Amino acid sequence: MAPACYTGTPSVAQVFTPLFKSPSRLLSCLLSRPLRWSLGLLLLLLGGLLAFSYYQVGLSHRYTYDDVSQIPYNRVALILGTARYLAPGKPNPYFENRIHAAGELYRQGKATYFLVSGDNATLRYNEPREMRRALLKEGIPARFIYSDYAGFRTLDSVVRAAEVFGQQRFTVVSQPFHNERAIYLARQHGLEVIGYNAKDVATMLDLRTRLREVLARFKCLLDVYVLEKEPKFLGEAIVIGEPVSAGSPTQAQYDEEEEPLDQPGA
Repeated sequence: MAPACYTGTPSVAQVFTPLFKSPSRLLSCLLSRPLRWSLGLLLLLLGGLLAFSYYQVGLSHRYTYDDVSQIPYNRVALILGTARYLAPGKPNPYFENRIHAAGELYRQGKATYFLVSGDNATLRYNEPREMRRALLKEGIPARFIYSDYAGFRTLDSVVRAAEVFGQQRFTVVSQPFHNERAIYLARQHGLEVIGYNAKDVATMLDLRTRLREVLARFKCLLDVYVLEKEPKFLGEAIVIGEPVSAGSPTQAQYDEEEEPLDQPGA
């Protein structure tokens, strides 16, 4: 028979002893049955929404490619930003694999121009600048590389590729899970986007990233269907493939210093 809850004013021992011996007993005393049912239904609903959003975004996998020889040609490839270093002197494998994948597209003639898009939160942290430098070392000429310094989120990157850089059809370069979310967002905005999958990262770092991705996909659906989110900034149009004027932000890339900037703790 289930123990009765305490009545009157319980002593300290009466309250804390069940906590250590049987937490479920104390919880049953504190929560009424209707409240327990409500909490259970709420958790069930939340779990269902998370599962549905993960599955729904994952359907974009059919627009991604692992084999560079099979992917169709697109004039522009959009490389999604991430930090170059995880800690001082410790390279980020997500960054390195994306750069290598972009290099494969260039060498195999699957893309001509490359748009690097990411955050430039501080003077010492600039994802697009670091990606551009890495692409130069990968053998891609500077005249084929354009930078988007306002790619604060994946949504900003894909929408700005269309609204600012004039691309309705392009290839996204990132890890498979990230490509799926980027493609989902892009296609919800009417863009013809495919993805080239950079090599994934099979470490504990990847496990943490995948757990965050569950929440990111849920927010992705909220942004599209509820919040109707748009990029933080748009700004003046930049035409990829046309000469740029002297003194413009695009031209200024070519004269920048070569010291890496985004090493955490530097």
